[in-house]
Amino acid sequence: MHMRNIAMLTMHSCPIGQPGEGDVGGMNVYAAQVARELGKAGYRVDLYTRRDRAHPQPVVRIAPSVRVVHVDAGPIDEPKHGLADYVHAFVQGVDEFRRERQMSYDLVHSHYWLSGAAARDLSAAWGVPHVAMFHTTALTKMLARVGEREPERRVDAEGETMADANVIIVSTHEERAAISRLYGTDAAKIRVLPAGVDLALFRPMDKDDARRSLGLRGRNVVLSVGRAEPLKGFDILLMSMASLDGGSDAAVVIVGGDIESDPEMARLRALSRTLGLEDRVVFTGAVPQNRLSLYYNAADVFVLPSYYESFGLVALEAMACGVPVIAARVGGARSFIKSGVTGYLIDRTCPEPFAQKIEVLLHNPALRKGMGRAARSHAETMSWEKVAQGTMDVYDSVASAPHTTPVAAR
Repeated sequence: MHMRNIAMLTMHSCPIGQPGEGDVGGMNVYAAQVARELGKAGYRVDLYTRRDRAHPQPVVRIAPSVRVVHVDAGPIDEPKHGLADYVHAFVQGVDEFRRERQMSYDLVHSHYWLSGAAARDLSAAWGVPHVAMFHTTALTKMLARVGEREPERRVDAEGETMADANVIIVSTHEERAAISRLYGTDAAKIRVLPAGVDLALFRPMDKDDARRSLGLRGRNVVLSVGRAEPLKGFDILLMSMASLDGGSDAAVVIVGGDIESDPEMARLRALSRTLGLEDRVVFTGAVPQNRLSLYYNAADVFVLPSYYESFGLVALEAMACGVPVIAARVGGARSFIKSGVTGYLIDRTCPEPFAQKIEVLLHNPALRKGMGRAARSHAETMSWEKVAQGTMDVYDSVASAPHTTPVAAR
């Protein structure tokens, strides 16, 4: 059997949302890009997500055979931590849309634990395989940073989904080992498939032009990108910049978050004032993907100081723009950053070692350029087309294996 009709679930966050805003991040980019590439290969993909205020329309076609379907499931402004109560409503909404249009699916592919819980029910009801991706898991997050808290309900749901899913896709071998160890998951059904990057959108451009268009001329630029949450370690970056020797006046640009409403943004702005950096730090909030490419190209150095990243897609986007990356040696970054070649991996998530490597790169333009060229060269081996081909291989392997229907729908 060759699978052609795919139901992809991103329940908690719309795949066409603005990355860096709210809960929208690398997972959303991943799901939308893979779906588009599958569409080009002849698959029909429906991406199911909850309706939110930013996307009131029921169906949005993002490619000839790829649609985003917004399903009503709970109050429209329900925060992510309350969504577990509406998994059943989401399942009903997805199945209702399918039945109204008299469609059937060959496979369900879930992203994140809430979608995994929904996919368990749909896989059972439809009698089709389930391919699961978590992007991040509760137990890995809690191990990564002191103070991280996740509900027991999530841990249990992740374990159940891992047990029921036909295949689990992860981005790195480290993630495969971690979830096998922490959740007791059979490593044989975990496939490693690194994420990709849009090499046409994220490409090297003239640095002066990029800076001119963003109003960042006249100083070095150190950039970081991500959602506004403590796990991203933006405070580490700010403290690193405050400790640089020689009175560096490099600008620090942090892209992501909602400047007006995110508590973490308020904390970071207060910290920048305390550190005496307020004249050098620019908080942009979330920006569209095409504009994000300008920020990467304006940067001399990209810093990813996260306590944990399942992959770290923004670092790969920076590399595709020819920018060296300094990243914490956690999660996915280790799998595609070659320390000393395309940037540096830092063993301790604390300011001093980050400051040291930022200083090295700011003071050595030739080293920056050489690392930037190597970064782009490595990124060119990691296209979304390659990710989609790997995904199709997983689908085909599931199709050819004898399929046992998962536990009965709850």
